[in-house]
Amino acid sequence: IPEGAMEGWQLFLRSVLSLLLAGALAPLPAAGQLRYAVPEELEHGAFVANLGEDLGLDVSTLSARRFRIVSRAGARQHLEVNLENGILFVNERIDREEVCEAGGTCLLHLQLLVESPLELYRVEVEVLDINDHAPTFPWQEYVLEVAESAVLGARFPLESAQDPDVGTNSVHTYRLSPNNFFSLEVQTRSDASKFAELVLERALDREQQRAHQVLLTALDGGVPTRSGTARILVTVLDANDNVPAFDQPSYSVSLPEDAPAGTMVIQLNATDLDEGPNGEIEYSFSGHAPLRVRQLFHIEPQSGQVLLKGPLDYERANLHELYVQAKDHGPSAVAVHCRVLVHLLDVNDNAPEVTLTSVSMPVLEDAPPGTVIAVISVLDRDSGDNGRVSCEVGPDVPFELRSSFRNYYTLVTTQALDREVVPEYNVSITARDMGSPALLTLSVLTVPVSDVNDNAPCFLQPSYSVYVMENNAPGASICSVSALDPDCQQNAYLSYSIADGHIHGMPVGTYVSINSDSGHMYALRSLDYEQIRSFQIQVQAQDAGFPPLSANVTVHIFVLDQNDNAPVIVSPMPRNGSVATELVPRSATPGYLVGTVSAVDADAGLNSRLSYQLLQATDFTLFSLAPDTGELRTLRSFLEQDATQQQLVVQVQDGGQPALSATVSLMLSVVDTMPQTLSDFSEFSLLPEASSSSPLTIYLLVSLGSISFTFLLAILILTAIRCRGERHSRQGDGCSPPCCHCCPRSRPSADGLKTSNLTAQPPGGTTAATSLDMPGSGPPGYCYKVCLGPESAQSDFMFLKPCSPPWNNEKDPGKWSQPVQVSKQIKQPNTDWLPPSMQQPALKRYQIQHYRRERVEGGCGDGEVISDTALN
Repeated sequence: IPEGAMEGWQLFLRSVLSLLLAGALAPLPAAGQLRYAVPEELEHGAFVANLGEDLGLDVSTLSARRFRIVSRAGARQHLEVNLENGILFVNERIDREEVCEAGGTCLLHLQLLVESPLELYRVEVEVLDINDHAPTFPWQEYVLEVAESAVLGARFPLESAQDPDVGTNSVHTYRLSPNNFFSLEVQTRSDASKFAELVLERALDREQQRAHQVLLTALDGGVPTRSGTARILVTVLDANDNVPAFDQPSYSVSLPEDAPAGTMVIQLNATDLDEGPNGEIEYSFSGHAPLRVRQLFHIEPQSGQVLLKGPLDYERANLHELYVQAKDHGPSAVAVHCRVLVHLLDVNDNAPEVTLTSVSMPVLEDAPPGTVIAVISVLDRDSGDNGRVSCEVGPDVPFELRSSFRNYYTLVTTQALDREVVPEYNVSITARDMGSPALLTLSVLTVPVSDVNDNAPCFLQPSYSVYVMENNAPGASICSVSALDPDCQQNAYLSYSIADGHIHGMPVGTYVSINSDSGHMYALRSLDYEQIRSFQIQVQAQDAGFPPLSANVTVHIFVLDQNDNAPVIVSPMPRNGSVATELVPRSATPGYLVGTVSAVDADAGLNSRLSYQLLQATDFTLFSLAPDTGELRTLRSFLEQDATQQQLVVQVQDGGQPALSATVSLMLSVVDTMPQTLSDFSEFSLLPEASSSSPLTIYLLVSLGSISFTFLLAILILTAIRCRGERHSRQGDGCSPPCCHCCPRSRPSADGLKTSNLTAQPPGGTTAATSLDMPGSGPPGYCYKVCLGPESAQSDFMFLKPCSPPWNNEKDPGKWSQPVQVSKQIKQPNTDWLPPSMQQPALKRYQIQHYRRERVEGGCGDGEVISDTALN
């Protein structure tokens, strides 16, 4: 067959064999795992298996569930999974001789991982050998020396051919070209490899033929069969009738795998009965000793010592088979052979390897116990106890390891996590084998904890108190509130808002606003202390988590007073816009109270503390003004040369900074007699704001009204009882017209009423007594006493018994008595500043009007006293 046609035929057969092997080998279940077979040398993308179908997985969810092959770091990825259809395909060309240096079954172990839920599959892929290598000999030509005295049937081992393929594709047999002297026998080693021995079939005669040439062919068992050849030159030597002999045909020795180079493995000993050069023995490896053996071991030719030459590795090969020959130096020397089996002893020289595969990191802090964090695989290349591995995590971490398969662990949580306490865990994983001494590997897995919104905001203060000066600029910042949230990211992002509410009937949003990001609060309007002194609002801090959490805090806002209101003079009040006038009797003595200048200030504290000052006067030596009470009094008696018109200008100033003031002009007329008209000092009333500025004033008014009503009712009842008793007494004495001693007999004259004496004690006293005496020749009337405490709003109106026997009431019946009015001083309206008792009389003013009416009917006078007390 031509050479080109042979290569095409081989390529065709190779492709057919690959397809048959890939299609015919179904997945084989082995201990809970799948097993496939694939020929070597397949091109990229070649089909291996349909993992999605064989594992029963939904192909459409493979990508979402992160279906992948888990391999050790640095390992080559020969196979890969198509996530679209679940097919396992060849990722790069597989050379079985490169992947598996040792003979036997070549397996690729795959760990398949799929998440949500977490599942782990183990798959083994056997790489099938194809006949891609031909047998080769180390040398193309060999020289074999055979003594002519060699007996028939003598065997001469030949150099073995090397074929990297395994199984039937390795060296299967040898063939020898036809000749008359030698035959070929194929022997099998313990590892099933083949080697050939040349067998002498016919006696040699050096004198007839000095050399023989034969062709040795090595054939493998592949399809198609591959072969290699070597030429053997057999040289016939002169007779040497004694050959060396070993003590035993086979030796066995044990050697630890960590033995250093130069270690003696065994001392071989062979003897030769010949003398001289024919008895001198030389040791060497046989021609069919494997190349690996020649690299690891060395034989001393003279001594026969087998020494270690290269490093051993139990995990690569635990047995080495050495073939040694001994040959003398005599002519026609014949080599004898022996076998040395070197058994390696495993040494704990491989630390465990830990592979960490992340599954679900970061882990949520509210993850329930038992949540899988990572999958951990552990591998130790040693054997026996040296290869058994235990795995554990460090102390004081809320994690533990659970074994799922042999040498596979899952890292799970053991308790609830709290990111605010520990935001990240460094989990130390210790893998320790059972060797002596034990080897361990420490790996650290960083597990970050993801935040959930499980903490509500917390304000830095339980409440806030803010002091704002009145007349502030609208839009000015008044304070700032701040809250903290131990969560992170958006769960810790806070926004501030003001809760809905009303302040004096207006929405709270019309008074203040808040920056939702910074918590700065701003006044939306100018505040007025006289209208609103304090209010409170609720501020809410809410995070951006889901669901959002919030916290509230109360902000108390106090408005501070500013001296922005000038005093307002309420007494005296000018009539019709003219100057206030007042009459002063010329007979007034020093200290005579002309009147009291009263003023109010809407401010508070020192801003409402008023002082009075006499700015201008016609004669400063005539009048004085009390700076605290505003009482205008005479300093001396009037002289004839004093002007009858005295003009005064009074200034009222508050205690603020800067101070504000108000002035009032007074015109005092000096008269000889006082008319019964009220002066401008008495014609005023408190402003509604002043009268109702304090709840205490209202309570005093109510109390005074109640006491006055009760007092008047008691007087009427007592008067009625007394009158009835008098009538009964008079009837018993034979008085026909009913009369009572309590009734006045005669009415007083109008002049008597006009000249009545009304005395008032100054406010500096403890009580103010007012008595009404009826002068003249007639009998005196009843006496009334009004008791006023300077610090109380109560008045005690006491009824006294008659001053004399009943009057004669026969004159001027049916007339009313003229009203008599008594006024008292005005109280300062502001309650924030409490002046001394002399400067704060209990009542500003009240009037007492007494009407007396006499009626004479049938000789009996009936007198009625009506008392009316009013407070402006």
